[in-house]
Amino acid sequence: MEFFMFFGLIWLVFFIQDKTGFITMVSAASYYFTSNKDKEGSATVMKGIHFAYFKHAGSLAFGSLVHTIVAILRMIVEQAADQIERGQTNLATKILTSCARCLVHCFENIVEYINVTAYAYMAVSGDSYCTSAWNGFLLNLKYHAKFTFGTVLAGWFVFMGKIMITLANCASYYFIMKYGTKDLDAVASIWGPIAVIGLFTYVTSCIFLGQFDEATIATLHCLAIDLDLNEGEPKYGPPTFHEKMRKIYGDEDHKHSAQKYQQVHNAHNKQHGLNTNANQMV
Repeated sequence: MEFFMFFGLIWLVFFIQDKTGFITMVSAASYYFTSNKDKEGSATVMKGIHFAYFKHAGSLAFGSLVHTIVAILRMIVEQAADQIERGQTNLATKILTSCARCLVHCFENIVEYINVTAYAYMAVSGDSYCTSAWNGFLLNLKYHAKFTFGTVLAGWFVFMGKIMITLANCASYYFIMKYGTKDLDAVASIWGPIAVIGLFTYVTSCIFLGQFDEATIATLHCLAIDLDLNEGEPKYGPPTFHEKMRKIYGDEDHKHSAQKYQQVHNAHNKQHGLNTNANQMV
């Protein structure tokens, strides 16, 4: 009984987390493809909430369920590996347990990547989870340079933002306590409160700045779909955004067509009886 309660709790946490990220992705996609961006306002967020809680709630539940199963499997493997290592001194046993941990961690990272890719494509196309995961993977394969550069750069900015916010908050508390109060002697140690403030600040910044990652991934998927729909020449999105992308990658890469992507996409659609036109969106 306790296991099912724990399983449900982890599933609920992942489900809420995925819903929050998906709302951000839908908002970014709606803003990208709208013709009049000045009149969008909060309508994009409301559309994201509608999609997350009504239209794609089942797909989000399925993705979070898969993530929950893999996460619990990782916990079980790590717990078993710790018990085996405490009772064994054999080098081969320790190597095997380390390999098992590595494999489970890699599998969990793959599942997280599939979930993010599926959610981003789903936010644009409105397809089901499995279809979005496959088509999103093909987009990543075709425009791997843009996705890699964009996600790495966004991840670096988000990480630096978390560190700077945490350091600024801790420094503010330090100077306030040191120069702005006369009761500093009543505090046994100033570093204890600073550590607590730093921890809460970092967790809070992770929650808010994590949405920047989701928006970046959704925008890159929008760009990739826009390029496919218009034969390598994007027609949607802010003009300044495309100017920056052209400066980074060049015009030739913006118009490049991946033959391998097209062949794999058409073969998959033909096998499942779908339209072989890679540019057709639902």
